[in-house]
Order: sequence, then C-alpha cells, then structure tokens
Amino acid sequence: MAQAVEDWYKQMPIITRTYLTAAIVTTVGCSLDIISPFNLCLHPTLVVKHYQFWRLITNFLFFRKMDLDFLFHMFFLARYCKLLEENSFRGRTADFLYMLLFGATFLTGTVLIGGMIPYLSESFAKIIFLSNSLTLMMVYVWSKQNPFIHMSFLGLFTFTAAYLPWVLLGFSVFVGASAWVDLLGMIAGHAYYFLEDVYPRMTGRRPLKTPSFIKALFADEAVVVARPANVRFAPPPAEEVHQD
Repeated sequence: MAQAVEDWYKQMPIITRTYLTAAIVTTVGCSLDIISPFNLCLHPTLVVKHYQFWRLITNFLFFRKMDLDFLFHMFFLARYCKLLEENSFRGRTADFLYMLLFGATFLTGTVLIGGMIPYLSESFAKIIFLSNSLTLMMVYVWSKQNPFIHMSFLGLFTFTAAYLPWVLLGFSVFVGASAWVDLLGMIAGHAYYFLEDVYPRMTGRRPLKTPSFIKALFADEAVVVARPANVRFAPPPAEEVHQD
C-alpha cells in the first residue's frame, strides 16, 4: 500500500506534485499549531503597509481545518490539476504555471477590489484564503475542455462534466462552506477559458500568451508520437532507389 502511494506521488507532474505537497504540509502544520493561519491569510493592510508579500502566495496553500471538505478539495486538487497538466497542458508546463498565476492574480485582485465596493465589502472581507477558489478554477477549466464526459457524484446521481463545478458548489454549501469562495473560482475559471480559448478563436489574438521568462524556467519535452517501423510517410532518398 505504501509503495503504491509512493509510486502514485512520484508519477505526478511537477506543478501538481509541488502544489499538492505545499497545500498538505501547510494545512497539517496549521492543524498541529506549528503554523498560525493568521500569518498566512490574505490581509491587504499587512501586505501593503508591512510588506508581508508572502501572504499573496500562502493564502492559496491553506485549506482550512482538516475535515470532509478538506479531503474533497485535496482529491479534486490532485485529480484535476494532474489531468490538466498531463493532458490539456502536456508538454506546456510553463503555460500551466501561467494559468495558475493568472488565476491567483485574478482572484486576489477581485477580493481586493470587492473589499472597496459598498454593500459588498463586508462579504469580501471575510475571504482571507483563496485555496478553494483556485482549486475550483482548475475544475472549471477542465470541465469546459471536457464537457461531455459522464460522471457520478458519490454514486448518488450522474451528470456530464460541464455541470461538475455546480455540483461542487452545491456540496460546499451543503457542508457549510462559503458559496462566495467557489463562485469566485468559477468566475476566474471562466475568465481564463474565455481569454485562452474563446477570444482567440473570435479574433485570432491570444491575450494570455505565456511570457518568455516563465517559459525559460522549464525545458518542456516535445510530445512524441510513435509510428510503426518500416512505414514511410515520404518518398525514399534518391540513393535508396535502385534501377534494374
């Protein structure tokens, strides 16, 4: 059993493995009172006036208390982050990292701006951790790219993948989590999907092109497609053509 878990962990792509490890270590550390959640949360005043910039990252690593909701989010983080990185972003690790950076920036900006809007500021002020939102963003992007896959939720009912984010939103509300957090993730996911998939097809322009300095961080392997031996897809070189 331990060997199977180790093999499963080692087979994860680099971004998924790094994020999952950081999330579990951070959440377990907070549960054991080794780390204080207050030192990790998104606190605009402390970020701007006291230069605690690490909060812009650490608020995406803490998944609240270790309960059923935590287990579900770890499962969905491991599954759909891995599916995206291995399939939609296969050979494009830099693009996948840029998607996560876009999502984190979009979510952080939305919360900061929402906190300045009358009648909404109180609701946004309560959102100090965006880890669940980023997870649901990845689920939303995956569901948009695979809308017709049939799925089952706990064996209770079946649906297509296009409705998966809404099913998870309903489950979060059922277990007492904030609907705002999941809705923000869905909005961020839709923003990325529109800018990356829909808008380029409409205009021929791609506004979310990954910067070259991020691409330089990864030596992405080319996707190799094997073909049977002794099969030619072009005429042989002239020296291989023999005259009788």
